[in-house]
Amino acid sequence: MQKLRKILFGLLFTPLFAASQQSEQVKNYISRYKDLAIEEMLRTGVPAAITLAQGIHESGAGNSDLAVRSNNHFGIKCKTNWTGEKVYHDDDARGECFRKYGAVIDSYKDHSDFLKAGQRYAFLFQLDPTDYEGWANGLKKAGYATNPRYPQVLIKLIEDYSLQQYTLIALGDKGDDDPLLTAQKETTKPSEEKPEEVTAAPVEEKVTDEVIAAAAAAKYPAGVFYINDTKVIFAKKGTSYFAIASEYNIDLAKIFEFNEMEQAEFTPNDELVYLQRKRKTGDNEYHIVQPGETLHDIAQKQAIRTESLMELNWLRPGDMPAVGVRMSLRKKATSSLKLALKNNYSLY
Repeated sequence: MQKLRKILFGLLFTPLFAASQQSEQVKNYISRYKDLAIEEMLRTGVPAAITLAQGIHESGAGNSDLAVRSNNHFGIKCKTNWTGEKVYHDDDARGECFRKYGAVIDSYKDHSDFLKAGQRYAFLFQLDPTDYEGWANGLKKAGYATNPRYPQVLIKLIEDYSLQQYTLIALGDKGDDDPLLTAQKETTKPSEEKPEEVTAAPVEEKVTDEVIAAAAAAKYPAGVFYINDTKVIFAKKGTSYFAIASEYNIDLAKIFEFNEMEQAEFTPNDELVYLQRKRKTGDNEYHIVQPGETLHDIAQKQAIRTESLMELNWLRPGDMPAVGVRMSLRKKATSSLKLALKNNYSLY
């Protein structure tokens, strides 16, 4: 009974902590790069709201493997005309070539130039720059991304995080009655070259869980797909495990075994549910530990068995790597990992 209470406690509070951390990461990203997005809009005409939404989504708010390794915040691949540095990363196919930049500002500039110079994106610049829905749908139509829900992801980020204000700032079109502009004026001295950072709009706080859920739903397709050559589905919160087992003709006990979890009636959150046993090694070389993640979370995301994840990284029962640590997924780690404080996480 005590073990069950611990499990239920973890299920209730771990997603809330992760969602809060994700919201803070997005806010920090916006605060850090909003001025750059505005400058790029003034230079090329790409709406600042679109640039920020793409940057947040494509880079995982600056925390994705590609962003960390190569300062590539927009997932732009090498293409035949790229003569700069390169990095190889698994995307639609394994080991695809992506552009590597010396600094994030170079990624932002290249993104703007990429859209401005591309003939297939030319029609977007005929749209009203405040028409973020038209831009989001147009990017998908032009083939910028293969995700069928790409427009919805961008639109939701723009609306949930009030990114449209930065497009309006670039246009010089924010009214005096706008609370964000008023706050900016009250905290900025006339002699300062740059205004102090505007605090995030209050609407951001109440949509945190929805943003996380929408991002997850957009990432995974409907029906059966594969992660690390392992058959899996993405199930919505409240889905019956029995219904999953029945639909895919799998013994119910196997569902819990494959997903390394205690028996339950319904999915407690939107989650990946594997329909076959996960692999002993991952498809990617490594995984960078994110705030709020548990070993089970990582094992599910990477389709690797938890015991294998622990063995590859010299972990003992009860160990959890600290946030930001790079966990090996394919080869034995060369040294032990920095561990998180034991009171700051739940294994399951």
